[in-house]
Amino acid sequence: MPETALHIFNTLSRQKEKFEAINPPFVGLYSCGPTVYNEVHLGNLRTFLTFDIVQRYLTHLGYKVRYVRNITDAGHLTDDADAGEDKIEKRAKLEQLEPMEIVQKYTNSFHEVCAIFNLTPPSIEPTATGHIVEQIQMVKRIIANGFGYESNGSVYFDVKKFMEKHEYGKLSGRNVDDLLEVTRDLSGTSDKRNSYDFALWIKTPEAALQKWDSPWGEGCPGWHLECSAMGTKYLGKQFDIHGGGFDLKFPHHECEIAQSVGADGVTPVRYWMHSNMLTVNGTKMSKSLGNSFLPKELFGGAHPLLEKAYSPMSVRFFMLQSHYRSTLDFSNAALQAAERGFLRLLNSYKTLSKLEHKAGTVDAQELLDVKQLCEAIYANINDDFNTAESIAVLFDMSKKINAYKEGVLSIGTLDAETYELLKTTFTVFFRDILGLDKEEEHDNNVTEGLMNLILELRKQVRANKDFASSDKIRDALNELNIKVKDGKDETTWSIEQ
Repeated sequence: MPETALHIFNTLSRQKEKFEAINPPFVGLYSCGPTVYNEVHLGNLRTFLTFDIVQRYLTHLGYKVRYVRNITDAGHLTDDADAGEDKIEKRAKLEQLEPMEIVQKYTNSFHEVCAIFNLTPPSIEPTATGHIVEQIQMVKRIIANGFGYESNGSVYFDVKKFMEKHEYGKLSGRNVDDLLEVTRDLSGTSDKRNSYDFALWIKTPEAALQKWDSPWGEGCPGWHLECSAMGTKYLGKQFDIHGGGFDLKFPHHECEIAQSVGADGVTPVRYWMHSNMLTVNGTKMSKSLGNSFLPKELFGGAHPLLEKAYSPMSVRFFMLQSHYRSTLDFSNAALQAAERGFLRLLNSYKTLSKLEHKAGTVDAQELLDVKQLCEAIYANINDDFNTAESIAVLFDMSKKINAYKEGVLSIGTLDAETYELLKTTFTVFFRDILGLDKEEEHDNNVTEGLMNLILELRKQVRANKDFASSDKIRDALNELNIKVKDGKDETTWSIEQ
């Protein structure tokens, strides 16, 4: 286990803080999930991957993690504000389906992509429509505490009233005081008292397909409300970590904090985490620019900007090579480099399962080198889940593993305990923490079978002393980054960078 303590960059304080669970060994983790009106995009998946790593590593540290990731299946409007057409209803009309058919269709698709990406399922996956009662009750508490008001069948959060007693804008760094000073009088032009008030409950048009009864009339919950209601229901009025994409800091997460404080008088979250955006060849990813990718397009290579198909684990590895708070730029060159790097580590992971320790003359420097690598990888992941630097250490470990395998270094220079430390640390990070060991069993079996067949044919060629043909097969495989090594007792192969 690591000697260093886990530190998390807290968006709320804008600095790294030592992680201390509110109620150890239990940890409450909430991540904003998808709005299921369309296929999940890569920007979403980067965020979900970030919190997959958080969940995996906290579990590795021995915490009992309750991971909640919601499904938004109602009340999310086209402009992410308080007016406009519901995204799910809009899609339902386009596809001539019922809203709940749209919800089920794209929830199923989301789950399929998560499984392909090897994302750990959340402990609880609540839906907005399944928690209408909890959301109505929260609105009632906000109104009772003087921070909400009803207007023409809708209910709004009174930001100006809230700011008389509490801070608003701390998470996002918005200077709301200045903005409120210049806000025009909306009387007669809006149901809101001021422009920065946000909807808690929205009166729906008569023709709306999704609407529920409430004390204020038929309507649907505001976008921000569901996460506050479900987070506190399953994790308590105060919980450890809340995360989402960088773009959710304002208004969504800022409003969540205000709602929770307004309803229950308690700041809901200790650590706020936000993942950064994706770009493509240095340009912001956008459907209108034609440079956005769906995961299935990456896996199938079915996009004009893609030179080839990329495996799910190669894409996962590519994303993990960048820190979650850094901008991540997609390009074919970067993806192909990640693909080679992933295969190199995968080969080392497989080698470890076959490599046996043999007693020899222990080298003190070699012992120290291996122990320092094992300490370094934990130090990196403890530094705000720095997967990029952790992977860099895995490559250094991979060099050691390959050197032991090929006899460049004697495995006997390590004592059994230190070798086991190397083996366990590499395996735990590659498989359990970074989640990179999943392969398509069919593809793996086909590759293994084909290589066994090729090497058997080459063995027969060598037995016939046709060394020119033997070398030709070896060189052709080498062109495909498949390295063939002839040993005393057997011939082995591996995929190299």
